[in-house]
Amino acid sequence: MVVGLQQEIQRSEDSRYDHRLHGVLLVAQGMTCPEVAGLLGDAPRTVEYWVRRFEERGLAGLAEGERTGRPTRLTAAQLKGVNRVLRALPSDAGMQANLWDGKTLAAWIGKKYGIELGVRQCQRLFRQLGFRLRKPRPMIAKANPSLQKAHKKNSKN
Repeated sequence: MVVGLQQEIQRSEDSRYDHRLHGVLLVAQGMTCPEVAGLLGDAPRTVEYWVRRFEERGLAGLAEGERTGRPTRLTAAQLKGVNRVLRALPSDAGMQANLWDGKTLAAWIGKKYGIELGVRQCQRLFRQLGFRLRKPRPMIAKANPSLQKAHKKNSKN
């Protein structure tokens, strides 16, 4: 239950702000940072950061800051090249696959640009470039299409 409540706090920017505000209020009322951290389920160092930012910048110091994240490993020109190649078949790009997926894209980027990206990172690239996941329907060998269609139509599932 505690984990669920902590996840709910982390869910929105407003709830995280309120959480930090409560932490600073408890410190202002005389509790120590480790006591507040134990009560709120945060690290003592985190509570110390909140207090310091509040002292330096007031309430604005408790607001959500910009998170730049890790810099992209692909340049803008390389990203345009990825976008262009994704609009064609993988075989046109020299890959032995029928559809683009994270693994195939990672292999192509590694071969073309010498940059190693993870499969999950490549999946994020698909979404960033406006693609969506489409999986081909599996075809069962030696299956009767009319019986399959009848089964789907009459299926109670």
